[in-house]
Amino acid sequence: MKKATGPASSRSAPAARAPAAGTRKALGTSARAATGARPGGAARPAPAAAGFPVVALGASAGGLEAYEAFFRSVPPDLGMAYVVVSHLDPSHASILTEIVQRATSLPAVEASDGLAVEPNHIYVIPPNRDLTIFHGALQLTSPEQPRGQRMPIDLFFRSLAEDQGERAIGVVLSGTGSDGSLGLRAILGAGGVTFAQSPETAKYDGMPSSAIQAGYATHVLPVEEMPELMRKVSRAFQPQRPLPPAPAALRGLGLVLATLRARTGHDFTLYKKSTVLRRIERRMVQHDLSDLEVYARYLKEHPAEVQVLFKELLINVTSFFRDPEAFAVLQQDVLPGLCKGKVEGSVFRAWVAGCATGEEAYSIAILLRELMDERSLDFKVKIYATDLDDDAVARARVGAYPPSIVQDVTPERLRRFFTKEEAGYRVKKELREMVVFATQNVLRDPPFTRLDLLSCRNLMIYLEPEAQDRLISSFHYALRPGGVLFLSPSESTSHHADLFKPINRKWTLFRTVASAAATRALRAAVPAPAPADTAASQGGAGSDRKPRESSVVELTNRALLRSFAPASVATDLAGNILYVHGDTAPFLRPAPGQATLNVVEMARGELQQELRAAFRAGLPRGKSPPRREVQLTVDGGRRTVWFSLHPLQLPERSEGLVLVTFQEAPSKPAAGRGPVRPLERGKVKELERALASSRDFLRTTVEEQQASTEELKSMNEELQSTNEELQSTNEELETSKEELQSVNEELVTVNAELQSKIEQLADMQNDMRNLLDSVSAGTIFLDDQLNIRRFSREATRVFRLVATDVGRPLLDIKTDLEGLDLLEVARGCSTRWSRGSGRCGRSVAPST
Repeated sequence: MKKATGPASSRSAPAARAPAAGTRKALGTSARAATGARPGGAARPAPAAAGFPVVALGASAGGLEAYEAFFRSVPPDLGMAYVVVSHLDPSHASILTEIVQRATSLPAVEASDGLAVEPNHIYVIPPNRDLTIFHGALQLTSPEQPRGQRMPIDLFFRSLAEDQGERAIGVVLSGTGSDGSLGLRAILGAGGVTFAQSPETAKYDGMPSSAIQAGYATHVLPVEEMPELMRKVSRAFQPQRPLPPAPAALRGLGLVLATLRARTGHDFTLYKKSTVLRRIERRMVQHDLSDLEVYARYLKEHPAEVQVLFKELLINVTSFFRDPEAFAVLQQDVLPGLCKGKVEGSVFRAWVAGCATGEEAYSIAILLRELMDERSLDFKVKIYATDLDDDAVARARVGAYPPSIVQDVTPERLRRFFTKEEAGYRVKKELREMVVFATQNVLRDPPFTRLDLLSCRNLMIYLEPEAQDRLISSFHYALRPGGVLFLSPSESTSHHADLFKPINRKWTLFRTVASAAATRALRAAVPAPAPADTAASQGGAGSDRKPRESSVVELTNRALLRSFAPASVATDLAGNILYVHGDTAPFLRPAPGQATLNVVEMARGELQQELRAAFRAGLPRGKSPPRREVQLTVDGGRRTVWFSLHPLQLPERSEGLVLVTFQEAPSKPAAGRGPVRPLERGKVKELERALASSRDFLRTTVEEQQASTEELKSMNEELQSTNEELQSTNEELETSKEELQSVNEELVTVNAELQSKIEQLADMQNDMRNLLDSVSAGTIFLDDQLNIRRFSREATRVFRLVATDVGRPLLDIKTDLEGLDLLEVARGCSTRWSRGSGRCGRSVAPST
């Protein structure tokens, strides 16, 4: 489910995993139990995985022409097995196998349950069945999805990726919709090869275009050219072998990695050499190169190839709720404990390292949202989702996914958390606001901290042991005490038992352990500080003098801060207080109502409005912050208060901080004036009353505005409710549209089959006519009523027949035969045939 956020960034599983015994899932993640149990039957030994490439071809509308063109171009000795998956009418018998067979000399059969695939054979999906592959054998199940929502191509492609790994080849041909795109992504993640038909050559370009735009088709070309490229690619389907020890090979690999590092800024040296080599070999095959040093020179001369190779190593393979049982354990056994004690205002922090296009991050957000709704919890959720691939992060931020996610997301969750669009589904704003996406290299950039949950699945399997140990230490440092680490079943923390204890070994959920080893983990995760001064590390007077000087400086700074520094608070950009210095009581006080540490809410009197305006205006850049002045009433007296906002920036924080300083202005000496006259005192009181009246009016206006705002909010909620109802109606219409589209695709397929059958019958009729014309014996064909249906040219020598006599009774036609009642003979033959008797006829010679 992961794409590595370090340089190799691959999110595929290295090999297929056996599913739980006796289970069969429509998602294709568990096609058959390892024991090979058959539904409703006895267990049988599972066949071994195929040792040759398996090509899966998927198409829907317009696919018959593409299938025929492909198999006409396939040589008989290519050494691959071919599986044809199409959208078929579930209630109509298919002749797709016959159509494919006419285009090739390879044997084509309809797939049956348990049939082991063999090279140079073609297997066609039967109607109204889901097709998967497990241990090299085809598995048939009854569809679980209703008609119109089935994705048979994605289903088989996914199972093929799990079962065959690098020997899987996926091909998407003509069709409408997006079926096959997610399946190609799974094949890419498993190390396989993917093809898509050129949209301009496809009868319907919906499916190929979807795969191409998503970036999951490594080769885009006409159907006729695919077999030849497959022959070249098949050279890379060799068994895995260790890195050749030849110095030239090592030097060539180093040159390639150096070029990638120089052009992209990412280092691949800590990734498993076998994985990197296989990816590089795939690119070398495309350019007919066999030497790593030559390919390194090719990279330097063609900068575009560097980006292609980089993307080849950054395969985005993920899906919603991948390994559903693991997410069920996370939802039922882990998240409730992590959320226990979370009160209103607290934050649940999670990190998804290697998020790819965001499906896993949104899956965790869905689980948290459901838990909060179920238990009436109210706290903030902040999920940090990071990845090395900028393009994948950009797609994750958009939150738009193809219609095929219905295979992974339940209808209830689709309705609750997604909005149906013409091109698929989009994550709702409620869920999107819970996730923050960013580009990050987990091997180089510092980790997030104080995390409740950290998910990193199918990432470490591509790293060398040294990099794995570094990541595990970094993850322990990032998690809070009692935090949970979520890995894939192919990964483990077995070498760090002193840092983590297992919660669920099967689905690799671990909890942090506080121990002496945590100090070592902290050193491994956090860069070491700069070395101390040489004198400090040596004995003698120098080592004694240094601590004393540091203590004097520290004591002096503290005394100066206490005596002369103004009262200050350090806040974040939203005004939430992080640190308080000095006595802030004259300026701040606990706000009435719900407790808060926001400096604006805690400000006294007129200072609150000025602070709010200052935060809204933003911080000055490149110049001294202005000092603001405000008249503040404290204990019945009026004081002049100065305050200013200073920007702060810490290296370990991505967002900045704000230092707010408060200072009471020095009192000015009273001017030499005489006693205040009663008239002046009356004017002052009048002005004070007018000011108080204005304040009351302003307060009333603000209250009225707040009431109006509440009414607008209420109206907005009603409009949102109405909008949701309209969206629900629109979803129902979209579902009906999809069903009609699916039926239309099936009708197009059936129509193409019927058209093929008509052409076949026309050819047979022409052959029959030519046969009759070439036979010297005259022949007349009659129906049960002895009416003429057809006659040969020689028959006109005996009967005076013309073309318009077809359909007339034979009795109406005059014959040149003498001494034979041919009509009576015909009646007798008709009687015998009706009773099931055999052949009937007599030979006569026409009268000259």
